[in-house]
Amino acid sequence: MIFSLFMIFLLLLRVGELLLSKRNEKWLLKNGAIEYGREHYPIMVLLHACFMISLVVEYLIQPIASYSLVLIVIYFLLIVFKAWIILSLGKFWNTKIYRVKKFPLVNKGLYKVIKHPNYMIVIAEIVIIPLAFHLFYTAIIFTLLNLAMLYVRIKEENKALLI
Repeated sequence: MIFSLFMIFLLLLRVGELLLSKRNEKWLLKNGAIEYGREHYPIMVLLHACFMISLVVEYLIQPIASYSLVLIVIYFLLIVFKAWIILSLGKFWNTKIYRVKKFPLVNKGLYKVIKHPNYMIVIAEIVIIPLAFHLFYTAIIFTLLNLAMLYVRIKEENKALLI
């Protein structure tokens, strides 16, 4: 029951993030934004979709379903930090990489102290969500895949930020 409610929440949260991203994308493009990293974006979407599927599959095949309330609480704390990041970036927050040259880079919130705070949250989510339900294979496999994806993505984003 807890897992089902958690997955519904997670899915609704991701859909909300994608809708916000799409709305911000329209504003960004209207203001002359240029997209970077277009080639890897579909792979990143596929990775996150497979992550969600893997969570469900591994949960269903594990012999004893259990969860860690502490890790679930930590996940909800991560959401608070993610909200802070999204609010700090405002209309510039997106799941894609956009750069609008006529605007300065955002330098508030966590961006004052960490260069890519959103990716720190994503790394933590990919680890904590499966571990909260003792889904060790998903945690290990998708942490490694996500790190490989972020290596590519952060390189692209750094290029965009220098322009």
